[in-house]
Amino acid sequence: MTLEEWRDDNYTDKKPSIQTLWRWARNGNFYPPAEKHGKQYRLTPGTIYINPKDFNLGRKIKEAQSHNPARLAFMEKVINGTAKGGL
Repeated sequence: MTLEEWRDDNYTDKKPSIQTLWRWARNGNFYPPAEKHGKQYRLTPGTIYINPKDFNLGRKIKEAQSHNPARLAFMEKVINGTAKGGL
């Protein structure tokens, strides 16, 4: 998703300018970090803004990470019997 799409999803009013979003992307204020594709920055869905000086940064990152993909992969292995060392 583009920076503009991310901004529209996360802000209802007083949206930051595109220059501010570019600065945040350059400075590493997104988690997971923004990737530059040509002249445009891209973000993955679920990206959060982080302040590197924030004392709660670790907690915010941990909350942003989802355990569901790993849990779903494990359940798929159990259901389909693809796990090694099975019965």
